[in-house]
Amino acid sequence: MPRVTTEFRLRDVAVTAYGPSVVSAIGHGAVLPMLALRARELGADLGTAAFVVALLGIGQLLASLPAGALVARIGERRALVGAGLIDAVAMVGAGLSGTVFWLSVAVLVSGMTWTVFLLARQQFMIEVVPDHFRARAMSVLGGSHRIGLFIGPLLGALVVQPWGIRGVFWLGAVAAVAAAGIALVMPDPGAENRRVQAVTGHLSVWSVMREHRRVLVTLGSVVVVISASRALRTTLLPLWAEHVHMTPAETSLVFGIAAALDMLLFYPAGWLMDHRGRRFVAVPVVLAVAVGTLLLPLTSEIVGVTAVALLMALGNGLGSGIVMTLGADASPAVGRAQFLGAWRFAGDIGVTGGPVGLAGVLVVAPLALACVIAGVLGLVGTAWVAYWTGRVDRLRRPS
Repeated sequence: MPRVTTEFRLRDVAVTAYGPSVVSAIGHGAVLPMLALRARELGADLGTAAFVVALLGIGQLLASLPAGALVARIGERRALVGAGLIDAVAMVGAGLSGTVFWLSVAVLVSGMTWTVFLLARQQFMIEVVPDHFRARAMSVLGGSHRIGLFIGPLLGALVVQPWGIRGVFWLGAVAAVAAAGIALVMPDPGAENRRVQAVTGHLSVWSVMREHRRVLVTLGSVVVVISASRALRTTLLPLWAEHVHMTPAETSLVFGIAAALDMLLFYPAGWLMDHRGRRFVAVPVVLAVAVGTLLLPLTSEIVGVTAVALLMALGNGLGSGIVMTLGADASPAVGRAQFLGAWRFAGDIGVTGGPVGLAGVLVVAPLALACVIAGVLGLVGTAWVAYWTGRVDRLRRPS
């Protein structure tokens, strides 16, 4: 049974828990809709541009397991500061890149730092938030990302006008340094546990994965599907926007409008998870992207693309914090950071697999057909997510 605590107030940890996430996400929010366009600007075809976006997920995938071990050893605060500074260097590298190859290297490194950042944030929230408030806290953490993803494209649209697409990478670098600065003054709640583990010995990531392999294979597959859906959303929309001849500034504006709706739903999403169950918000994420990708080929101008973007944002907003909440539900008390690294690995398989699969389809099929294929697969994934999150809700329900 979840422990009930009336003393906890979310605002007591708001700045330290959510401040770095908002600032860092502003930079990523500015860069995300411009990645494919920057690759195209450097001469990449559609498939290559989609692959450049996928490298963000590949970087996350490569860093997921090492990130769990790293956070377990050095703690959330130092991991956040280091990740922010390295991400700033990667952003500068992306802005200075003159070829698709060097842009790809910078995107890969940025993805690696991002997974360290997200894992450290999740670990911090599990340490300081009681169980009965978990979904709301995680949803607000997801919402803090969304606030940044709302502000980022809007700032990006302003930066693109005078400085071109490269300007969003300078903005991303500044945001990464600022996030590292905020993280530098946050508390370190896991310090005592790390001192104990330094004496008794740290568990390896592989040993934790072996012990919890059933959960990682079953419920972890849900995370793969959800993450793949979200990654397809951020890859397909800018490619289709270019296909219908929208300008980079218009694309950033559409992402910003969609992010506004996404941002408004994060706290209701947490309340629904805490009071109605995890399935109530997990299913809309995948279903909205599936339906949206099926509708996307029917649009030919900014109004239609915006409508589809809003539909996807509605589902994504209702699923705010779902991956982190499921991970927190399943994580053990001993070896938690290592487990969360494996959990992020499952999510990063989806983040990587969605765009990589799309890139493969685009090699042999036009963009409109790729949208249809992604939509059909998304409908199948919706049923899978509904089944497994339904089981989680039944296990959490008091007998």
